[in-house]
Amino acid sequence: MTPVDVLVVGMGFAGATSARVLADTGYRVHLVDRRHHIAGNAYDTTDAHGVVVHPYGPHIFHTNSRRIVDFLSRFTEWRSYTHRVLAKVGEQLLPIPINRTTINRLYGLELDESGAAAFLARVREPREPVSTSEDVVLGGVGRDLCDKFYRGYTSKHWGLDLAELPAGVAARVPVRSNTDDRYFSDRYQCMPAEGYTALFRRMLEHPLITYETGVDFAAVRHTLSYRHLVYTGPIDA
Repeated sequence: MTPVDVLVVGMGFAGATSARVLADTGYRVHLVDRRHHIAGNAYDTTDAHGVVVHPYGPHIFHTNSRRIVDFLSRFTEWRSYTHRVLAKVGEQLLPIPINRTTINRLYGLELDESGAAAFLARVREPREPVSTSEDVVLGGVGRDLCDKFYRGYTSKHWGLDLAELPAGVAARVPVRSNTDDRYFSDRYQCMPAEGYTALFRRMLEHPLITYETGVDFAAVRHTLSYRHLVYTGPIDA
């Protein structure tokens, strides 16, 4: 390998963005990733039916930072997309994150925004310390809503009970007393028009950037020649 200024390990968002920013300022950068593709967990590809799929689960771009949007817009056009989710409770399809509409339809109420806020304040079961997702959810919506919306989903999705999940997992899901039914509250919500892999490919198209996939850094680290290292891989490598 030709000596480079910076070796970047990992080609997800952190690695690819670091490489592009460094290359734009004149550094020679080489990236490696032990997976056989670029884009990390955001990788997408086309299946046999021509449908773009996300092998590592769906990725929806959302941010409040105009700076991030402007940077990524150098490498992609955008398709407007606002994520909205309905949860099936009994025979009803109800908005989640839980909001005023959810509460009114589930319990047959006609609460306004202040009434929904008062309802949530009444049913909450605050816990100290907050160390698990169960603590977060009980403290946010109380036991009945917790069991109806969160507990079964968590068991199905993660194979774990709420009490076994770190607090940060459930803390990502807001609770609202208004009728906002968007899953995310960020100002900018969209999807790359041609997919994430195309975005990453363009980000890595630079005369000072080279990269290799299917390369395990832990196995080849002593054969690589570089002055600086940017490591975004697993901490045990």
